[in-house]
Amino acid sequence: MALAAAALALALAFVAALLFGRYPSPGFTDPRSLLTDDMAARLMVLVRLPRVLSALLLGAALGASGAAMQFVFANPLVDAGFLGVSQGASFGAALAMLLGGGPFWLFGSAFGFSILALVLSVSMASRIRFGGAVLRLILSGMAVSAFFSALVALIKYGADPLSTLPEITYWLMGGLSGANWRALSVAAPVALGSVVLLVAMRWRIALLSLDEATAASLGARPALERAVVLGAAAAGVAAVTAMAGVVAWVGLIVPHLARLAFGGDGSPTVPGSALLGAFFVVVCDAISRGLFQGELPLGVTTSLVGTIAFFALLMSRRVHVERG
Repeated sequence: MALAAAALALALAFVAALLFGRYPSPGFTDPRSLLTDDMAARLMVLVRLPRVLSALLLGAALGASGAAMQFVFANPLVDAGFLGVSQGASFGAALAMLLGGGPFWLFGSAFGFSILALVLSVSMASRIRFGGAVLRLILSGMAVSAFFSALVALIKYGADPLSTLPEITYWLMGGLSGANWRALSVAAPVALGSVVLLVAMRWRIALLSLDEATAASLGARPALERAVVLGAAAAGVAAVTAMAGVVAWVGLIVPHLARLAFGGDGSPTVPGSALLGAFFVVVCDAISRGLFQGELPLGVTTSLVGTIAFFALLMSRRVHVERG
């Protein structure tokens, strides 16, 4: 019932976001005007629809991936970029901008380096000789994240301050101002596949939040299933980050809200996080592009709203995930 209500809320937000904008007048567009105003109809089909669909996909992928990673690591402070995926994508995009690549070079470079970051994290974790599997992944992910963050800082230091540097800085803030059907068609297969796989594995993801002996006794294969879940989550994050830039706080705050709304076990939390993540990003993107005179970067809006919500959860003492 709660999931159905969340799906209905998402559908309403989707329609409202499609109608919300500045043309033909600021505010919500009268649907009847689409039949008589050719420009409004073209704007709806070519600009708003791919953008709102991109926001929906972005939120669903980040929300589901964040929930999966919080269960796998049994840590409420883990988000979808925990293994260096977001930082790798940032470096790939910054490198493409520095070298003068076009939009698809940027997407390919961001996606490729995000997957490289995941491979490095897993490879380093397998070579650490102390601690459990989760601790080794945490340590290696921290190192890889710091490494790619340093490379991004190095590129920004050497970029042209009048052209390339502002472009890199704006991309790192995250946004969907460049969303279109071509970019969406490239990112959608990977991101949608990631969400579907994580939702399908929701029961197994719940088992992975237990210690390895308990999970194995309940029929799980922790090492294999952890690798599949982390790989799927990272691929989804890589695809949407390459499409939209770094959009912070969605993968961190949305799973907490989903656990409060749908319960703490993995069955409703993962699909609930996908629905709430999509709702959250669709609403934040509508605010970013239509509420103020100039468009705000989406990552700024999600960070502002996300930090306020997270602080409220901390004050209410409702942030609670631990390994059983």
